[in-house]
Amino acid sequence: MPSDQTRTAILAAAERLYADRGFGDVTLRDIVAEANVNLAAVNYHFGSKDELIAELFVTRSLALNKERLRELREAEEAGNGRADISEVLRALVGPTLRGCLGPENQRSTPARFMIRVSIESVPAIRRIRNREIDHLRKFIAAMRRSLPDRSDVELYWGLHFALAMAQQTVRDSERLAKLSDGKCDVDDVEGVIDRVVDVAVMGLVRGAMAGRVAAPRAAATAR
Repeated sequence: MPSDQTRTAILAAAERLYADRGFGDVTLRDIVAEANVNLAAVNYHFGSKDELIAELFVTRSLALNKERLRELREAEEAGNGRADISEVLRALVGPTLRGCLGPENQRSTPARFMIRVSIESVPAIRRIRNREIDHLRKFIAAMRRSLPDRSDVELYWGLHFALAMAQQTVRDSERLAKLSDGKCDVDDVEGVIDRVVDVAVMGLVRGAMAGRVAAPRAAATAR
């Protein structure tokens, strides 16, 4: 097949297999058999298994981050340059949760691939995540505009905890549903987003209050 079609076939086959079986159990030979190409084609287009995984992750992450920034831009435009903190955090976690939760999305290959990414620690992906943080800086800037009285430390922790809640919900949504005997409806994606945003906002507000209370106590102790 033509070179671009070969490349597309390899990416599609790899994403399906990684989504179904995880990163550790899938070999390059599995991928070439699924894509109906030869091993040389994988080496030609990607060079290694790590590079293939990295390309898949970058492709999905770019789409996710583009949607995050689009929602953030719309929220700030609606607020004349300053969005409410709840809308900033909704733009941050909403695309992740919408992309991975719900009966339709959970069955899609891209969603299952990204769920695998959140579950398994893959060095190639971890390196990219630790390096590609520019879009998160834009969210910190928006949070700073929304909450100008908060310290940068509080904002960084707030963003970190919001992302952690979203990722944990994606990883363990099935366990939560079983634990709650279905009372926690993880298929109500917008409801899940509301809960994550509410807790994240609460943490920022209460965290700031706790910090102001702790400072005088620390000073009194020092005396």
